[in-house]
Amino acid sequence: MFNRRKFIKTGAASASLLLLDKQSFAEILPRQKTGKEQFPIVISTWDFGVYANKEAWKTLSKGGRALDAIEAGARVPEELDITNGTVGRTGTPDRDGHVTLDSCIMDEFGNCGSVAAMENIAHPISVARMVMERTPHVMLVGEGATQFAVEQGMKKEKLLTPKAEKAWKEWLKTAKYSPVMNVENGTNRPGGKYNHDTIGMLAIDAKGNISGGCTTSGMAFKMHGRVGDSPIIGAGLYVDNEVGGATSTGVGEEVIRNVGSFLVVELMRQGLSPEEACKEAVMRIIKKKPENAKQVQVGFLAINKKGEYGAYAIQKGFSYAVCNAEKQDLLISGKSYY
Repeated sequence: MFNRRKFIKTGAASASLLLLDKQSFAEILPRQKTGKEQFPIVISTWDFGVYANKEAWKTLSKGGRALDAIEAGARVPEELDITNGTVGRTGTPDRDGHVTLDSCIMDEFGNCGSVAAMENIAHPISVARMVMERTPHVMLVGEGATQFAVEQGMKKEKLLTPKAEKAWKEWLKTAKYSPVMNVENGTNRPGGKYNHDTIGMLAIDAKGNISGGCTTSGMAFKMHGRVGDSPIIGAGLYVDNEVGGATSTGVGEEVIRNVGSFLVVELMRQGLSPEEACKEAVMRIIKKKPENAKQVQVGFLAINKKGEYGAYAIQKGFSYAVCNAEKQDLLISGKSYY
């Protein structure tokens, strides 16, 4: 005989058990983040990345392509004196007084372009994109890069600013080359002891596609012709649209030796989180040259296909900027080994 009271009581107990099971599973299993909730998003190295991100957001917030956002964002520090002489037209020169610029860009299809040791062109990120889209090559360097830029309609101009020239002449008094970490921070000044320089950017657009870019004037007072990791695909920047993207900052020679950004992406492919992948890449640098690692800075910044991001550096002081629908000017202190 059907017992209505017993049925209700049993049903309530079953519902409670089901709810308990769900709660138990929620405690056991990590909450799964859907990439859709994270898009669009753009992240950049250093405090001036906030300004670059805001410009990139103008494109991303309207449903624009990540590649367009990266180019637009990177042009901001290339143009404005917000980087302490580390990027673009306000860059600090090499030891011979030449401002030489490096940059690369990579899209969701694996297309990439790069320029290195280019002079007299203020926006290397745009030239890098032209190399990617208008030539059969990946990298152009030196006079060839400048020639190509002019042929494409870019303005040729003197980049050595009075401020940078003054810093260079002051440096010439001792001509001592001693790179120390974290020049990019706003508390430092061009021509000081802090003299490596980069902005790396990674963006995911509303469609979930990833692009990245990197641009720099390189180490202040470097040897003429020196090129760091920033324009080298796989070192200063790498993007795989199935996995994520990574970029680096710091002493480029150490990043090149370890093919750093490619390594970070491959570690994410194996299941590591962005921060874990960045940390492992840093640890490999430290393991190879532990004594040298105490004196230099290298930092990695990464984002995966879900829109999760993270960073890790050798030394304290590395920061990165995050911009999404919730907040456009978030600045985060990256974790470090020392």
